[in-house]
Amino acid sequence: MKLLAKFNLIFILVMALGVAVSGWISRGLLQAQAREEVIGTGRLMMEKALAVRGYTTNHIQKLLQTQMQYEFLPQSVPSFAATEVLATLQKSYPQFGYKEATLNPTNPRDRAVGWEVDIVNSFRSNGELKELVGVRETPTGASLYVARPLRITNPACLQCHSSVEAAPKTMIEKYGPANGFGWQLNEIVGAQVVSVPMELPLKRANDNFRLFISALIGVFVVVGIVLNVMIWLVVVRPVTQLSELADRVSQGDLNAPEFAVKGKDEIAVLAESFSRMRASVVQAMKMLDN
Repeated sequence: MKLLAKFNLIFILVMALGVAVSGWISRGLLQAQAREEVIGTGRLMMEKALAVRGYTTNHIQKLLQTQMQYEFLPQSVPSFAATEVLATLQKSYPQFGYKEATLNPTNPRDRAVGWEVDIVNSFRSNGELKELVGVRETPTGASLYVARPLRITNPACLQCHSSVEAAPKTMIEKYGPANGFGWQLNEIVGAQVVSVPMELPLKRANDNFRLFISALIGVFVVVGIVLNVMIWLVVVRPVTQLSELADRVSQGDLNAPEFAVKGKDEIAVLAESFSRMRASVVQAMKMLDN
């Protein structure tokens, strides 16, 4: 196997190993970055929901106190307001979701189902747990969820949810006496769940990964071509010329030209050694002729 072939074989093996290791590391980093981006979006939506809840509690409820004596207005309920506001967002971004999943809700649309029940039970079994982040498969692809517990910390909530007798009659007329009662102070009754699609961030991460790998392979190819040219000019060609001259001298060709020596590198040292050997051979052959 020739020198260039050996070099290219080693270079290809090193390149393949480098691309594989770099690809494995970069893919993991890009996937992690995409996940963090989605989590950040989910937490931003969660904070928006909390802001709406706070605004409803501090401002809207006071304005609707008089009307509530004659008709129950769900707009005064913080959870209803947050759900409605983020439902407006869903009209433009249907893959995003927000739900205040509750085990025993007043409004049937808030009832926790399936995987949401598992999240609520996780919070109920571990009162110190502040947030859950996970990924689930949906018909439209992977979706990341951010969930936080719904804990009854405001005694005013118990006016509507402690018992049927204590609840406002207008609320009973609207939703009935079957659900949303028996809640207790500091009890975790549900979970705020934000769902964010991962398809776009993952696609962007995969596109960046392919671009990085393509660029890395391109750099390796260019470096390989440059190194091949350099090795040919600096090593292979001079050694080939020396080999041809050595063959001619070994066959008794005393008219073989001198090899031009340039520089102080190993090839130049070899050329000088060859020139001294050639001179010795020529002198020895002349002495034999005499």
